[in-house]
Amino acid sequence: MGTGAGSGQGQLFLRSLLFLLLAGPPAPRPAGGQLRYAVPEELEHGAFVANLGEDLGLDVSTLSARRFRIVSRAGARQHLEVNLENGILFVNERIDREEVCEAGGTCLLHLQLLVESPLELYRVEVEVLDINDHAPTFPWQEYVLEVAESAVLGARFPLESAQDPDMGTNSVHTYRLSPNGFFSLEVQTRSDASKFAELVLERTLDREQQRTHRVLLTALDGGVPERSGTAHILVTVLDANDNVPAFDQSSYGVSLPEDAPAGTLVIQLNATDLDEGPNGEIEYSFSGHAPPRVRELFHIEPRSGQVLLKGPLDYERANLHELYVQAKDRGPSAVAVHCRVLVHLLDVNDNAPEVTLTSVSTPVLEDAPPGTVIAVISVLDRDSGDNGHVICEVSPDVPFELRSSFRNYYTLVTTQALDREVVPEYNVSITARDMGSPALLTRSTLTILVSDVNDNAPRFLQPSYSVYVMENNAPGASICSVSALDPDCQQNAYLSYSIADGHIHGMPVGTYVSINSDSGHMYALRSLDYEQIRSFQIHVQAQDAGFPPLSTNVTVHIFVLDQNDNAPVIISPMPRNGSMATELVPRSAGPGYLVGTVSAVDADAGLNSRLSYQLLQATDFTLFSVAPDTGELRTLRSFLEQDATRQRLVVQVRDGGQPALSATVSLLLSVVETMPQTLSDFSEFSLPPEASSSSPLTLYLLVSLGSISFTFLLAILILTAIRCRGERCTRQGDGCSPPLCHCCPGSRPSPEGLKTSNLTVQTPAGTTAATCLDVPGGGPPGYCYKVCLGPESAQSDFMFLKPCSPPRNNEKDPGKQSQLGQHLRVSKQIKQPNMDWLPPSTQRPALKRYQIRHCGNRGSGWKG
Repeated sequence: MGTGAGSGQGQLFLRSLLFLLLAGPPAPRPAGGQLRYAVPEELEHGAFVANLGEDLGLDVSTLSARRFRIVSRAGARQHLEVNLENGILFVNERIDREEVCEAGGTCLLHLQLLVESPLELYRVEVEVLDINDHAPTFPWQEYVLEVAESAVLGARFPLESAQDPDMGTNSVHTYRLSPNGFFSLEVQTRSDASKFAELVLERTLDREQQRTHRVLLTALDGGVPERSGTAHILVTVLDANDNVPAFDQSSYGVSLPEDAPAGTLVIQLNATDLDEGPNGEIEYSFSGHAPPRVRELFHIEPRSGQVLLKGPLDYERANLHELYVQAKDRGPSAVAVHCRVLVHLLDVNDNAPEVTLTSVSTPVLEDAPPGTVIAVISVLDRDSGDNGHVICEVSPDVPFELRSSFRNYYTLVTTQALDREVVPEYNVSITARDMGSPALLTRSTLTILVSDVNDNAPRFLQPSYSVYVMENNAPGASICSVSALDPDCQQNAYLSYSIADGHIHGMPVGTYVSINSDSGHMYALRSLDYEQIRSFQIHVQAQDAGFPPLSTNVTVHIFVLDQNDNAPVIISPMPRNGSMATELVPRSAGPGYLVGTVSAVDADAGLNSRLSYQLLQATDFTLFSVAPDTGELRTLRSFLEQDATRQRLVVQVRDGGQPALSATVSLLLSVVETMPQTLSDFSEFSLPPEASSSSPLTLYLLVSLGSISFTFLLAILILTAIRCRGERCTRQGDGCSPPLCHCCPGSRPSPEGLKTSNLTVQTPAGTTAATCLDVPGGGPPGYCYKVCLGPESAQSDFMFLKPCSPPRNNEKDPGKQSQLGQHLRVSKQIKQPNMDWLPPSTQRPALKRYQIRHCGNRGSGWKG
């Protein structure tokens, strides 16, 4: 046994330390663009290997944050590890070079170092240096060598070779033989530089003198310190068997595919022996120093010499097997001869490529620029040559591609901009295909999630909204709902609604409507009035919760629908003295005579403002009629003697709404024989200034007309005052004769007479009568009235009735003042008329003349 086989761990550590001191610290050596280090085997845990942080130029303080690590295949032993605090590569577990690298040669550990943010990949090779930790060993502790006594001098007897797992100078270097008088030792070198010993006969043997000889064979390695192993050789001297078997060749070579099945014939060996009988019968077997692995894979038929395959071959594990075969006859003192069989394995494409996702950065932002690294992929094929050459590719229908960074290492990068709203995730199929025949491939699917970015503004379902709201709505009631969509997700798709700042008729839009910021429901904050506002528009904004937030606007048109909430307002005739309107009708009037026109307005619109007139009450329904569309009051027939002189009528004005609203006016018609130019209660009604002056031009016209009227009235007042002064002097000498009724200073009509005359007397201040007319039949007998007209009455529709005598101070007409106040109150209460429905054409001139008189503060009169 080897003398160093029982050395303890302390001696092994001392030898490793001595090796490091002699070799010095391991320095990085660049090898093909990568770092290469050397480290002896059998180092203890924590032994220093290299300072990767310094050699790679990395910031040691960021190694942990950047997840600096060694990437290894699943199930592989982690012999080396990196300290993230200082970037030092150290031994993680004991490295046995003979275990890691079974095939011998240079033993390399390939390390893939990965660091993120940004993603970088480094390759490092660590060469495991052999130390002399194994002593040579022989297959047997004692070896029996049979030598015929007839052996000639110089005969050579190959001995069992010692095995040393170490490599290079640490393997078997030489052999030594203990001193003896019969044998010497010669050391031979094989083609693979391995050593074996041959025993050379130096003296003739004599079995009768000495039947056995014992020698000690020592195998020495070349390590420091030197280690050795021994075996005892027992030489037995046999009786003469003159011929030994002989092989055709001393060495054979054969090629065999690695996928050959068990039982395959590897080679047929042939050896011959010139002896006869048992001395010429040959048996084949493995020599004593055949490795156990060879005995597991191959089998030799002892009689035939056929070498058969026994176990499965693997080219990737070992591509060459060396078989040592011996042959000897069955005679006494048989001598074995040896030959070598080299079995070369042929690689077969029996390993599919392996795909390993070393690092994956997912999810990826949808605004990631082209060229962003998504994953680092490594591929491995255990075959060799074309069978081990791998091509890696991805499906062409995805915005990703593979870029080769190192051999068998790829980075998956983006080729174009991503859009999560179009494709939220990608299933990328990665195909690794070798170049063998037939080619083998491996597919691996990588799911890449696309992270959302707030790159889409909200979008309303409609380009604009039209909302119809009935007037007089309840405040706080919902009027409509707007809705928008955002193709983004999560917080970027959370929408809030608001109303843009603005004004509606000078008021903030927030006083009219509000909106629910979450649902988009809009509510009216006040009751809308069609007669004040018919339509308005607001701008609604939808804004997401992304960063930065995106928004969009939509216009909402709100139309107020009319309700029949305004009754018609009668503007002509206007009642006097708070009672009813009066009118004079000549008895001579024939059928169709126009007594007057009832005019009314309605502030509503459409059918709600379409007015119709009807005669609701009448003293005699056969005498008068009202046109339903125009409101014209006409006679149906001529007056008869038996007809009453006072006719009372009630005219109703009804709109077309549902339900319909109406208004009535009472008329008192007096039938007279002679029709004076009296003031009619069928006066035109003007709208309030704010309603009539719908434009600046109208305002300018009203101001001009008012100025002209004021000047005209002032001139009339001056002229009337002058004429009254001259007339006063004339009347002082006048008398009153019964046949002719003149207005005398001493005669005044009684108030009772005025009441029975059905004529309203108005005496404007500062005016005097220029002409006196008798009005017969208007009152009781014994009363005489004089119609006093000013000089302007010929061109005016106004008629002033003046009593013959000046009125007393205590007889001022209180009804006139109340009538004027009532007229002003009615004017203020009337809403702005709806222009969609205008009075008939026959009423428009009367309305215009009434507006002119109303602006001049003139009294209303009856137009017949």
